[in-house]
Amino acid sequence: MNLRRFDVVFRKEVLDGARDRRALYSLIVSVIVGPLLVGFMFNRIVERQLSSRDVEIPVVGAANAPELVDWLRQQGGVTIVEGPGDPEQAVREQDEDLVLVIPEKFGEQFEVAKRAEVQLVSDGSRDSARPKVQRVRSLLQAYGSQIAALRLIARGVSPAIAAPIEIDNIEVSSAQQRAARILNFVPLFIMLAAFTGGMQIATDSTAGERERGSLEPLLCNPAPREAFVVGKWLAAVVFSIVAMALTTALCAAVLKYLPLQEVGVRFRFDGAAAGAAIAAAFPLALLFSSLQVFVASFARSFKEAQGYLGMLILLPMLPGMLAVFYSFTSQLWMAPIPILGSYVLLADVLGGKQPAAPAFLLAALSALLASFVLVYLTTRLFRKEKMIFSR
Repeated sequence: MNLRRFDVVFRKEVLDGARDRRALYSLIVSVIVGPLLVGFMFNRIVERQLSSRDVEIPVVGAANAPELVDWLRQQGGVTIVEGPGDPEQAVREQDEDLVLVIPEKFGEQFEVAKRAEVQLVSDGSRDSARPKVQRVRSLLQAYGSQIAALRLIARGVSPAIAAPIEIDNIEVSSAQQRAARILNFVPLFIMLAAFTGGMQIATDSTAGERERGSLEPLLCNPAPREAFVVGKWLAAVVFSIVAMALTTALCAAVLKYLPLQEVGVRFRFDGAAAGAAIAAAFPLALLFSSLQVFVASFARSFKEAQGYLGMLILLPMLPGMLAVFYSFTSQLWMAPIPILGSYVLLADVLGGKQPAAPAFLLAALSALLASFVLVYLTTRLFRKEKMIFSR
C-alpha cells in the first residue's frame, strides 16, 4: 500500500514537472551549458596551441644580428617581419603579440664571445599571446645552445662538459590520463548538471506548493508523510539523472569532434566509459535532490528557496576548485566521502582508469545513507503543523 502511495506522488510530481516550463527550461539549460563551455574552452586552447606553430616575429634591429635572423627564418613556421618603431607601445596596445629587439652592441659582443643580449617584449597578462612568446623564447634558447656548443668545440673542449647531467624524460602516464588532466573541468560540469537538473522540481514541489497553498490539501490526504516526501524526492532524482546523463553524452560528443590530436591529446570515451561516468555521478543525483528537498522545505516562497539553494551550488564546485591547488590521487578512502568521492571517480574514468568496484559501491552507499537521513529529516518537517499552515 505504501509503495502505491509513493508511486502516486512520484508520478504526480514528474507529470507536473514535465508540464512546468520553468522546470523544462532549467533542465535544458543545465544540460547544454556544460558541453557548450567544454567545446568553447578547449577549442580556444587548441587554437592557441596551433597559433604558436606559425608565428610571425617582428624584429627591431635585424641588421645587428643577421646570422640569428637567418637562423630564425630557417625554422619551420617562422616569419620575420619589420618591427614597430615603439615596441613596448605596440605590445601594450595589442598591435603586436611580441617584438624581438636586437641592440646595436649585439654584433660587437657576439664577435668577442661575450654574452650578447636581446630583448623580447611581451605582455604576460595576455593568455592568447603566451604560446607564441614561449615558442620564440625556446627558439632563442636553442640558438644560444648551438652557439655555445660551437664555441666550446672551437676551443677543443667537449660540449658535454657544460652539461654534465643529461635528463632522459620517461613518461609513465598515458595520453588519456594527460588529456584528463587538461579536461579536469568536465567532471565539474557533470556534477553541476546533477545539482541543477532536479533543483526546479525540488523547489516547486515544496516551497512552491507551500506558497501557492496547494500543499495543505495535499497533506490532508490519508497517506503517511513518507509517501509525499519520497515521491517528491524521487521525482527530483529523475530530472537530475536525465540532466546528468545528457550532459555526459553531449560532453563526450563535443570532445569527439574537437581536433584534440592537433595538440597531442588522445581522448577516448566509449560506451563503457560513459556507463562508468554515469555510475560515478549517480549517487550525486540522490544526494543533491534530497538536500534540495530538505532545504527548500524551510522556505515559505519559491524565491526564498532559490536563495537558499543558490548558496548550496558551491558544493558541487568545491572539489573542482580544490583540484586547482591540490592534486587528488585516487584512493579508496575518498570514495565514501560525499561529493569528493564522485569527483575522484569521474576524474579516473575520464583519465582512462577503471576504478575498482568497491569504490563505486562505497560512493553509492554513503550517498544513499546521507539521502535517507535527509529524507527522514524532511519527513519530520512535514509532520509539523507550521509546515502546513505557515505561509
